[in-house]
Amino acid sequence: MIKTKYILLLIMGLSIMGCSDLEEDPIALLSPEGYFKSTADIQAAVDGSLTHAINEEIWGRKLSIALLLRSDMVDLQSDETRRVEMNTHTISGDNEMVYDPWTRIYLGISAANTAIAGADDVVEEDSVKNPVTAQAYFARAFYYFHLVRLFGDVPYFDAPVIDAEAAKSVSNTPEAEVYEKIIADLQFAKTWLPETVASRSIPSKAAASSYLALVYLTMAGNDSGSEYFQMAFNEAKEVINNAGTYNLALDNDFQTLFNAEKIDASLEPIFALDYNNVEAEDNAYDQTAPMTGIRGDDDDQGWSVAVPAMAVYDSFDADDYRRRVSFQTEATIGGVTVDYTEFDISGHEFAANRPYIAKYTRFPGPYAKSNKRATSHNYSMIRYAEVLLIAAEAAVEIGDNASALTYINMVRERARRGGESTNGGYVEEAIPASAVPADLSGTVTVDDVLEERRVELAFEGKRWYDIKRRQLGEEVFGASGYEGAKPDWNSAVDYDTPIPDEELNRMPNVVN
Repeated sequence: MIKTKYILLLIMGLSIMGCSDLEEDPIALLSPEGYFKSTADIQAAVDGSLTHAINEEIWGRKLSIALLLRSDMVDLQSDETRRVEMNTHTISGDNEMVYDPWTRIYLGISAANTAIAGADDVVEEDSVKNPVTAQAYFARAFYYFHLVRLFGDVPYFDAPVIDAEAAKSVSNTPEAEVYEKIIADLQFAKTWLPETVASRSIPSKAAASSYLALVYLTMAGNDSGSEYFQMAFNEAKEVINNAGTYNLALDNDFQTLFNAEKIDASLEPIFALDYNNVEAEDNAYDQTAPMTGIRGDDDDQGWSVAVPAMAVYDSFDADDYRRRVSFQTEATIGGVTVDYTEFDISGHEFAANRPYIAKYTRFPGPYAKSNKRATSHNYSMIRYAEVLLIAAEAAVEIGDNASALTYINMVRERARRGGESTNGGYVEEAIPASAVPADLSGTVTVDDVLEERRVELAFEGKRWYDIKRRQLGEEVFGASGYEGAKPDWNSAVDYDTPIPDEELNRMPNVVN
């Protein structure tokens, strides 16, 4: 008979959460020994794992905003201690923006482990069962990849925890070993996942391969001689060469990627967190839009929390269509239409007179509620443009300048196309093609690719991870950085997030 503690863990790991393209059953109420009888049961467990990511504690606010604030592109307009710590890199062990994502990620891992273990009880041919089980391997790798980049050495669980007391004796798994396990999970996923899927929120072969490329790029770090750059290039090239088979392409209009009513038809997302058609249930609450929205704006009544520094806006070429899509420079506040130099007309102490992030407030879709919470957004965790830039960066490092030019210029060419963008009042208008950004020529450098990533992937939760993997902290948080000097930055300790105090107390063998 299954132990009570196992049932409690299962309840936490498979909590029922809303997501339009994932189907869930209340399997947390059943013993796993009696539940897993078919691939449909495995699928239900997988969906329970993946939907943890759209919880407010991960991509609905806590982790997504933390990643923005820790970068060099988003400043803070708030005096909340937990957010100040993120922005200044003075993170304490009791910060809920650390503890909540940590806890939620491990719940997602727990659910994935339960799906994988439960699959052993399902009597089906591998050709039937493994493509579904592979989604659980992908989910586990997805969660651990966030953990290892955030914390470094972390406790690693690859099976359901039956004895909760025994689990307290767990210790940190070295970062290198965690990466080995992530790679093994993604390789299994790549072997068995289908080439195309009904929704980009469902893991595919392209998603596994794309994440493998990013994992290898991350592992290479600053080591220009690392074999991982070649591995990253090979994996990204495989996705690019099979783009037709995988039904992938750059979207013609950059704005579409941030339009909740259009993105479902886009071929660019490879793996996404899908909030579409989710009513305002607490467990699918998305607060990214209000956190980045303008205080007092008649359209969204944002909270003016995470706001780019003025130097960030100025760093974008004025003729680059991506600046228009990424920033909001006009708003109607109290019935008065103003540009960003007068955003403080609301009179709120945190209203900032500078352009705000527009990617999440402009087209949140029909399910956006008050302050544009509970949106209909699909958040691209990895998209085709990033795979091209992974290939470009890796190509630079392995001395393949021709490939680096090809791939970086594909991304720049799309930006030149213009599209149906908006003005500050969210009115769609045709933006004609332009000559900016021009194709690069000559020798591509790592800095060229990192800059392209900074502009192309702005405010998508990527920049902090780039800063860490390339060890850019001393440069970007110095006096010449976009946000000015961050005097508390300490490269000796601040690249890793402190493991929550509560977890250290619960598991005495786990250390920072």
